[in-house]
Amino acid sequence: QVQPVESGGGLVQAGGSLRLSCAASGRTFIIFNMGWFRQAPGKERELVAAINSGGSTYYADSAKGRFTISRDNAKNMVYLQMNSLKPEDTAVYYCAAAPGSFTPGVAGAYKYWGQGTQVTVSS
Repeated sequence: QVQPVESGGGLVQAGGSLRLSCAASGRTFIIFNMGWFRQAPGKERELVAAINSGGSTYYADSAKGRFTISRDNAKNMVYLQMNSLKPEDTAVYYCAAAPGSFTPGVAGAYKYWGQGTQVTVSS
C-alpha cells in the first residue's frame, strides 16, 4: 500500500516551468507503477505521464517534449518536470499508484490517489 501526496503546484506564466513532486509513503513503493493525471474543469481526468516499476516512461501526446516524469525509489518520490507550460495545461494534477501489470492511460488501473495539486498557467 502507498499513499501519494502531491506538492509543487502553483501559478505560472505561459512558457514557464513547474516541478511537481509526489511523496508516496509505504515500504512497497518500488513495486508500484506511478502516474500523473490531470483534470481541468468540465473535462475528464486524463493521463499526463506514467513510469513503471522498471523505469519505463509513457507520455500523453500533449506532454511529449515538454514534460518529464522520473522517480527516486530511495526517497519514495515521483516527479513531473513541466516546461513550456501553456494555458491549456491548467488543471488539478494528481499522482497515482498502480500495482502489478497496468495500462498507463487507464485511470481505473490506479489503486491509490493523492488529493491533487492545482496548476494554473496564465496567458
